[in-house]
Amino acid sequence: MIGFLARGWVLGVIVCAAPATVFGQAPLKMSIQPVANRSVVSLGELYGSVHDDKGAPLSGAVVSASVVGAAPLYALSDGHGRYAFRNLAPGAYLVRVFLDGYASPRGRYLHVTGGSRLASEIALNRNPAPEEKPSVLAAGFGGGRSPGSTTAATELEDESEVEWRLRHSKRGVLKDSYDAAIERTDEAPEGDSTIATLRHTFASPSRLVSIFDSVNGQVNLLTTTSFDRPQDLFDSTAGAPQPVAYVSLVAPLATGDWAVRGSMMQGDISSWILAGSFTRNRKVSNHRYEVGLSYATQHYQGANADALSVMRDSRNVGEIYAQSSWDIVPRLTLETGGRYASYDYLADRYLLGGRLGVAYQVMPEDPLRLRITGIHREMAPGAEEFVAPSSGVWLPPERTFAPLRRGAELRPEKVDIVEISGERPVGGDVVIALRAFRQQVDDQLVTVFGSSLNRAPSFGHYRVASAGDFENYGWGVTVARHVFGSTQASVDYTMTDTTRRDVSADRLMLRFVAPATLRRQERIHDLTASVNSRVAPTATRFVMVYKLNNSYADAGSRQAETGARFDLQVNQEMPFLNFTGARWEMLVGVRNLFRSDLFDGSVYDELLVVRPPKRITGGVTVWF
Repeated sequence: MIGFLARGWVLGVIVCAAPATVFGQAPLKMSIQPVANRSVVSLGELYGSVHDDKGAPLSGAVVSASVVGAAPLYALSDGHGRYAFRNLAPGAYLVRVFLDGYASPRGRYLHVTGGSRLASEIALNRNPAPEEKPSVLAAGFGGGRSPGSTTAATELEDESEVEWRLRHSKRGVLKDSYDAAIERTDEAPEGDSTIATLRHTFASPSRLVSIFDSVNGQVNLLTTTSFDRPQDLFDSTAGAPQPVAYVSLVAPLATGDWAVRGSMMQGDISSWILAGSFTRNRKVSNHRYEVGLSYATQHYQGANADALSVMRDSRNVGEIYAQSSWDIVPRLTLETGGRYASYDYLADRYLLGGRLGVAYQVMPEDPLRLRITGIHREMAPGAEEFVAPSSGVWLPPERTFAPLRRGAELRPEKVDIVEISGERPVGGDVVIALRAFRQQVDDQLVTVFGSSLNRAPSFGHYRVASAGDFENYGWGVTVARHVFGSTQASVDYTMTDTTRRDVSADRLMLRFVAPATLRRQERIHDLTASVNSRVAPTATRFVMVYKLNNSYADAGSRQAETGARFDLQVNQEMPFLNFTGARWEMLVGVRNLFRSDLFDGSVYDELLVVRPPKRITGGVTVWF
């Protein structure tokens, strides 16, 4: 324990002095792609006006501001052509504007610093008259695009891990402050609604073309493989690299964003995922919501007898979800959410999940916020292969799995969580959050790569089991700060006391294969640090997560051991290819964290993953 605390103290000093991202611990959520705490530590403001080439103000123009590592922000110009973005994190923002009937100028980068108010005037030129537009040939190809009609696509950026967690899991530590940056300005027109916008948009063919012209997104051509040691990458007996194609499209409207994403893989494992969603922004009203659905399938054609015995047919998973945040009164927010999923390889194939929370700002002059949240979650064995992540490198089902006991029934893990938390900014650029929580877990999942029968790990296949039922109590503290430029950092410490309530039918096999997964009663210490930064001179963007814990299960030991796991992703922009009208990036990611969902489930979800292989992903990303 002395060694563990020493390593934790050194790590905390390093991260607090260097950049990192806000990172809450259990029961918050994660998937590499997100920066938290945007508005509390961000004091910049960007404002201006939109006018035509004669200086007349233009109303109803959609202005977007996007920064690397974050979702775009939107504002509508008012009757005087004015727009504003408040509570912006310091950084370089790409500002673009779109208005039907006008040619959109090229985007411009504006650097926002803490405490600054930056003004930007935008002039638009009218599109050519109908008789001057390029003709459409009989075959359907246009005669060319008029000069200056650059697409008004807003850059869609990969989110870092923390940002994704704060945007798409629960409204936990520092989440409300992020949404403040996209609130509608006082001058924005009232009474907008999604239905009215759609009716207005599709009322004429020209508006329909304008919407498709504003679609933006990305295409990823990737390769992924797994290894235990670096030399395994050159071993012919190791798993072959798998090609992956990933496409994401986003259509921004005045009231929100429509998004469609898809990913597919072909080889011994043929699989794909398709997902769609609509997100309503707070600039429209005080009620923000997101609804979506996804469908994934996996078919195995390899030679692994263990996988073939449980995958004679394809596995199919579908999910529908909805979540919302409603500001009932200025200081009181109601947060709700629900999920319904179908896993055809389970005996009881239908799973439910839900969330209910209340956040309250105690005093009007004090930013201290208190939150009470209740969560019910049901997670199927192998769910991490099928559930579409909210952002980041998105891989389709790439591994197969089977029960640890031959012929055993796959049972989902069920978790009930109650959490009380409070967060408050200190000193302007530092945020401190405290929380206490209770978890009740039924059929805690265990994931085992390889076994004592076969010391060579099987990277493309693993076994799942249940460790029994647990009751966990704990508390945690998160310290987050904006370090400099576009760099943010966070350190989170959590202590949890766990007690096993009931054993499982898999205990005999687990005692033989992975005895360290059999727990009775223990105290868990966890230290998680995160860094999210962009190096402007080289246009390099990186996200790193480091998780230090004293209760990892190791296949070679009968007791839990102190260890660390990590997740690193680096994106390097290639500006010499930008002449194509798109932005090109090289992507490389390495991780041995098995789960993307570290913070919205049991504290044991990652700790009881035995011998997880390292996974490396690389390729090219094209933004358009």
